[in-house]
Amino acid sequence: MLFPTLAFGVFFLFVYFTSWSLDRENGRRKLFLLLASWFFFAQWDWRFVGLLVLSAVLNWGVAALLVASDDDRRRKWLVGIGVAINLLILGFFKYYGFFVEQALELLAQVGWERDLPLLQVVLPVGISFFTFQGISYVVDVYRRTAAPAKSLLDVMLLMSFFPHLVAGPIVRASDLLPQFERAPRLTREMATHGFLLIIWGLFKKTVIASELAVNLVDPVFFDPSAYGAGDIALAVYAYAVQIYCDFSAYSDMAIGIAALLGYSFPRNFDQPYRASSMQDFWRRWHISLSSWLRDYLYIPLGGGRKGLVSSCVNVMITMLLGGLWHGAAWTFVAWGALHGAAQVFERLGKAAFGSRKVIPTWLGVLITFHVVCLGWILFRAETFDLAVAMLAGLGRWEAVVMATPLLVGLIVIGLGMHWLPPRAIEGMAVRLKAAPSLTLALLIGVAFLLVEAVRPEGVAPFIYFQF
Repeated sequence: MLFPTLAFGVFFLFVYFTSWSLDRENGRRKLFLLLASWFFFAQWDWRFVGLLVLSAVLNWGVAALLVASDDDRRRKWLVGIGVAINLLILGFFKYYGFFVEQALELLAQVGWERDLPLLQVVLPVGISFFTFQGISYVVDVYRRTAAPAKSLLDVMLLMSFFPHLVAGPIVRASDLLPQFERAPRLTREMATHGFLLIIWGLFKKTVIASELAVNLVDPVFFDPSAYGAGDIALAVYAYAVQIYCDFSAYSDMAIGIAALLGYSFPRNFDQPYRASSMQDFWRRWHISLSSWLRDYLYIPLGGGRKGLVSSCVNVMITMLLGGLWHGAAWTFVAWGALHGAAQVFERLGKAAFGSRKVIPTWLGVLITFHVVCLGWILFRAETFDLAVAMLAGLGRWEAVVMATPLLVGLIVIGLGMHWLPPRAIEGMAVRLKAAPSLTLALLIGVAFLLVEAVRPEGVAPFIYFQF
């Protein structure tokens, strides 16, 4: 069940009116939202609802044991077990086939061919997100930076809440559990902000991302040998816009939907293509993941506390594992390695030149954007051979055939979004909240109709559903 569909619209209207009818019964409201979230998840594969329940019960149980224990050694064992359980769940469903295939290839190369059990494991949608959610909950309870949930229901809802279940943002327990403990309230500003984010997300996904994917990105990445440098460069820029508009659209709609239900999610994107360094890019792109990797991987590894070399090693490990998190393929590992190497280069440069400004900001933005685009080739290409073909095609000059005014215009609009005033949607919500209700309803309705009128038929799944 995709957000920009009639089926989801009907589902959400039912959830919206029913949940607010239970606003004085917070326990029943949460139970209803949990059941609705399981129904939402079951539309992909009902069998994995049990996995959601099992994961929540295990994390709740480990957290309860952590709270009950004052023995440091026992608590370390417990948090280790909790993290290991989550990683085992993620590893089996997401990486089992990949690692068995790599093992078979390695054994064949040394002449030790073996028949290893290669199961056809179905990847549950959103597993990377809800397992990371479980890990952060257990670790935060261990660190005592988040209060444990007061009930198993709250943990289940934390991990299953349908707006962010399948593609984030990764909402920390410290952000969401306190909201579950009290009956929510919907203010006029929250409602206005929520509707604006949903409309903005619909526009980015159904108009920009879908059009660029179908008519430019997919054809060129499918067979780059059929295109010259101009079309390939255009497709790479188009994919940079597509993946931003696709993923940020999901985050915007998730935040907007949660707001209409009375809950607040953190911002997940902050104009990433205006970043002037790779470190700055990761402060702006998929913020909930980058901050998760920082807090639960980079800092525990030692961060930069032990000097420059240690900092460079730790950031490289973090980005390699961040790449692998995105998918069980060497292209994702290479993508992570590129981002890690770029950040290592920046740290070395900063150590060499100190606080002196070596290049102007505009040049830093230009270089950072093109390094990111180079990474997007690895990210989008299904194999290294396709990635190499894309890069080789950049040196092959042929007539440009894909550059229609519409596609070029959508790329310009997608990049231009990054130079709008920061927090433009929030600012618009503040200005519109004082408008008469009828005026506001008409504006929102017209905006929905305009997006519906210009969007192409059909809705492709969000890119990050595969992760």
